[in-house]
Amino acid sequence: MPGWAKAATKAATAVALFVAASFAQPQARAEDYPARPVRMVVGFGPGAVADVIARAMAARMSQSLGQQIVIENRPGAGSSLGAEYVARAPKDGYTLLMCTVAQTINPALNNLSFDFGKDLAPIMLVANAPQILVAHPSLQANSVRELIALAKSNPDGLQYASSGAGTMSHLSGVLLASTAGIRLTQIPYPGSAQSMTDVLAGRVPMMFGPAATVWANVQAGKLKALAVTQPTRAAVAPDVPTMIESGVDGYSAGIWMGMLAPSGTPREIVDKLSRAANQAVKSPEVLTLLTAQGVDPLGGTPDEFARFIDVELKKWAGVVKDAGIKP
Repeated sequence: MPGWAKAATKAATAVALFVAASFAQPQARAEDYPARPVRMVVGFGPGAVADVIARAMAARMSQSLGQQIVIENRPGAGSSLGAEYVARAPKDGYTLLMCTVAQTINPALNNLSFDFGKDLAPIMLVANAPQILVAHPSLQANSVRELIALAKSNPDGLQYASSGAGTMSHLSGVLLASTAGIRLTQIPYPGSAQSMTDVLAGRVPMMFGPAATVWANVQAGKLKALAVTQPTRAAVAPDVPTMIESGVDGYSAGIWMGMLAPSGTPREIVDKLSRAANQAVKSPEVLTLLTAQGVDPLGGTPDEFARFIDVELKKWAGVVKDAGIKP
C-alpha cells in the first residue's frame, strides 16, 4: 500500500475513534454520575419553605444517587441571584437549583442578565404550596361567583390586601381581575403579617395568602375561604373549591417549587436526577414533611416541567403588564 494511503487510513481510523468516543462520553458520564457531592442552590434563606423542601429532597436523593447533595443558600434579588449562579455554573450536573414561581415572575419585573427559560434545564416540578383567597366574614360574598357579582355591581370594584407590588399576593388579584373582567384594587403592605392584621380587623375585605398562613384563621372562623388558586384542590383544604371550579376558567396562581440544572447538562444526567427526584417526592419521609408544611407533592418529567415553565413565563409577563409594572 502506498505511503499516502497508509497515512489516510490511519487518519480515518483516528477520526472514527474520536467520533465514537465523543458519542460514548455522555453515556459514560451519566453512568458514573455522581462521582462527588452535588450542590443544590436555594435562592432563599434557611427556614424558607423552598429551603425546607430542598433539604428533605436532597436527603432522600442522596440515598438513591449514592452521593451527598449539599444545600447552599444564595438569597437576594427575589431569588434571582441563586438562579443566575446556577445558570452560569458548569454544565455537569454538580450544581442544581431549587426554584419557585418567583423565577417566572422576576423576568417581567426586572432586567435580568440571564434568561430563565433558556439558561436552565428543567428536572422536575417538585411541589406546590397552596394559596387561598380569604375574606373577612363581613364581606357580602361567600363564593368567588358572588365576589365577582359584587365587584361588578360596585363602580369602584373591591379592595384586597397584598404584601407589596409584584408579589404573588398582588399579582394573583391582577390575574383574577383580568380573567373575570372585574376591578380589584390592591392595598399594599410592607409584609404579609401587616396585611393579615388588617384583613382580620375588617379594614380591608380580602387577601390572597399561603394556606400555611391563613388556614388556622379560617378554621377559627376569623376568615372565610373562597377558593384555592391552584388548578386542583389542596390537601390541606379539600373542601375549598378551586378558582376554576368557581367559574374562573384557566385560573392558576400556585406557589410552586421545581428543580433545575444549567442548560446544556447532558440529558442522561437530567433524566437520572429526574428519576431520583420523582422517587424522593413519593417517599414517606418527604411526604410527611410536605404534609406538615401544608404543601402538595407534584412530580413529572423534565419535558412536562419545561412546558409548564413556558406557560408560566408567558402568563406572568401578561399579568405584570396588566398591573402596569415596568422593569
